[in-house]
Amino acid sequence: MNPVASPKAGTATPWQRRSKDELARRVAQDIHDGACVNLGIGMPTLVANHIPPGREVLLHSENGILGMGPAPAPGQEDYDLINAGKQPVSLLPGGCFFHHADSFAMMRGGHLDICVLGAFQVSATGDLANWSTGEPGAIPAVGGAMDLAIGARQTWVMMDLCTKDGQSKVVAQCTYPLTGLGCVKRIYTDLATLECTPSGLRLIDTVPGLSPQALQALIGLPLQPPA
Repeated sequence: MNPVASPKAGTATPWQRRSKDELARRVAQDIHDGACVNLGIGMPTLVANHIPPGREVLLHSENGILGMGPAPAPGQEDYDLINAGKQPVSLLPGGCFFHHADSFAMMRGGHLDICVLGAFQVSATGDLANWSTGEPGAIPAVGGAMDLAIGARQTWVMMDLCTKDGQSKVVAQCTYPLTGLGCVKRIYTDLATLECTPSGLRLIDTVPGLSPQALQALIGLPLQPPA
């Protein structure tokens, strides 16, 4: 993993990190009208709360739901209606339920336009490691992540750019067990949005105040300029 020059806690920086909701809103902004999208367990589920008004997006959960809406209001939760992460969800008009096997047929059959997944590491060329750190005691359960990563037409990752130890999760080569090879197209982080290409990383945007040069120093890898 690449060590980064991450500012010490309490040190002022000319930029402000995106909050989890701001990051979810940034991801939702790029989801096209009519898309069928799987939101992975954890932070990606927040994207459901930020789909732009008037944009029709069919949200899928691997346990067999299509047509999820935003998270239910406090007190309105129905724990018979949950996503793959066991979080209560809402269902939009026309939403439906189906067998787990049918859900995986959708995932493996190329019927999802986008999946949004969390990650421990993503390589510059789009390799994904998101199911195990390989450490003793780590739970060896990839679940449906590999089916989603390879089966969706586009795989996007949503994560913090750096670990708590200040190391970049965007790396030249993954050192954790892989979920999929060359499957990630975009990386959405609290500091920047990146595109994975066969020739490396391309910058899409950064938070205000963070220059491409400073971001490149944080990641420790060369960045191609925005298209």
